[in-house]
Amino acid sequence: MPIDFHAGNPSGAPITGPEKMYSAVMEYGLLPFFAGDIPGYSIEEMTPPSHWFTSESLGPWDWKIDCIRSGEIAYGKFIRGGKAAFATIEWYGHLINYRRSLDKYRPEGLQKKAYEGILSNGSMTSRELRLFCSLTKGKMDSVMAKLQMSTLVVTGDIQRVYKGEDLHYSGWQLTSYCTPEDLFEDDGFPFPGAAKRRHLIPDCTPEESLAKLKSHILTLFPDASDKSIAKILG
Repeated sequence: MPIDFHAGNPSGAPITGPEKMYSAVMEYGLLPFFAGDIPGYSIEEMTPPSHWFTSESLGPWDWKIDCIRSGEIAYGKFIRGGKAAFATIEWYGHLINYRRSLDKYRPEGLQKKAYEGILSNGSMTSRELRLFCSLTKGKMDSVMAKLQMSTLVVTGDIQRVYKGEDLHYSGWQLTSYCTPEDLFEDDGFPFPGAAKRRHLIPDCTPEESLAKLKSHILTLFPDASDKSIAKILG
């Protein structure tokens, strides 16, 4: 049965499936995956323990795939020093506008090599990138986390990997990466039939984007400290 991404998720409702996860991301705009310094501000804290990575359910770890494939949500390791998060196109665009203005996020060395490989190929899986850069999984993961923090690269798709004689799925996944521009602005990329997206980067200064992001988080969590917000926005 097709997922109804517009089923709704009233503020404060628990996340119990991909529809509710999608709605929570659309409501919050920028939403960390794991709990951090702002209490209540994460997919983890909004998900009942009975639905969080149990023997009966893969929970948010699997639900994120359907949210990514909606074509309306950015997902990747782009907050808190390379931690996973979701964002709507609007708020991810503001994050791009701010992050790309900072020298510390300009790719060098292996980051630059991986980025140029993705640009040349359109998209590359994590396996392809390891071979391309001749790196172990751990080192490649570190390179890709930094590239995602730069907002030059984002998760394009995640494929479920089925293993064993019975081809069972136990949470193994294969991630592919592309540029945000390809994912959200290019007609039909990577999913055929996807609608043409609006211009990703907002028409304002990086400083204005940062101010908007800070104000947005404070609207959601008025007691959030400057330090905790800085950890999210980098």
